Amino acid sequence: MSGDVLAVDIGGTKFAAGLVDATGRLRAVHRTPTRPGGNAEELWSDLTALLDRVLAAGGNPDIIGVGVGSGGPMRWPSGEVSPLNIAGWRDFPLRERLADRHPGIPVRVHNDAVAVAIAEHWLGAGRGVSHMLGMVVSTGVGGGLVLGGRLLDGATGNAGHIGHLVVDPCGPPCVCGGLGCLEAVARGPALARWAHERGWRANGAATGRDLTDDARAGHPVARAALARGGEAVGVAIASVMALCDLELVVIGGGISQAGDLLFGPLRAALDRHTGLEFTEAVRVVPAGLGQESGLVGAAALLHQGARYWSAG
Repeated sequence: MSGDVLAVDIGGTKFAAGLVDATGRLRAVHRTPTRPGGNAEELWSDLTALLDRVLAAGGNPDIIGVGVGSGGPMRWPSGEVSPLNIAGWRDFPLRERLADRHPGIPVRVHNDAVAVAIAEHWLGAGRGVSHMLGMVVSTGVGGGLVLGGRLLDGATGNAGHIGHLVVDPCGPPCVCGGLGCLEAVARGPALARWAHERGWRANGAATGRDLTDDARAGHPVARAALARGGEAVGVAIASVMALCDLELVVIGGGISQAGDLLFGPLRAALDRHTGLEFTEAVRVVPAGLGQESGLVGAAALLHQGARYWSAG
């Protein structure tokens, strides 16, 4: 499709929106913090104000559609969202509300980590690869699968949700209600909490970004926390490799910015848990598109819908 897509990224720490053209170029990008404790209508008001700002900054163009990557879980493709890290939205009819606001054009809502996976496959580190897992390690942990060059949705649009693979059956409780999920171990707030409990910045106010900064500076507990996260991610990836016969795994998100402090333990875990010949050639690389990848992927739900949107 030619023309601009209004792309939206819904996350636990921020809402972002931008206009994206058919080549994946972004313009008029704006963000707003996700309101802590906001109720459904307060969050919706924050989002609509953000969209108005983006459209005005872009000259109020005639957009060809709205693409959204939202924290999950959700009902797909109908677009009712219940982000685990946004308590104010439970079964919130996001697609319907956006369609009412932007009548006459398609509105497509998918998981935010799926949007990152799509972006990396379209224009990033996975370009030209037919079989890949794209994943995000940040406030949450999620992912998306591209197999045979097309996005794999699954029955409910949640295929590839690697954050809820169990990596430790006796591990910590997860916000999903399970125990020992990858997200419960490796998401930024979980790593920071684990480090706090062992004496790192004992006031408990620091974040995953602070953890990464201190690990780079050599703090032993911060480094151990990232190693714990990297090992858990490696264990989960090993299972997906065996199940899906991948060529590539692309990892983005804030915690992935730790570099070798995360990727070193991750690759060591892969070495321990992968022995089949077809898994040994799988490459694991950092994401290539940076923090705007979620917006690019959300726009690709329309610009590249033949590959990334299987619903009507």
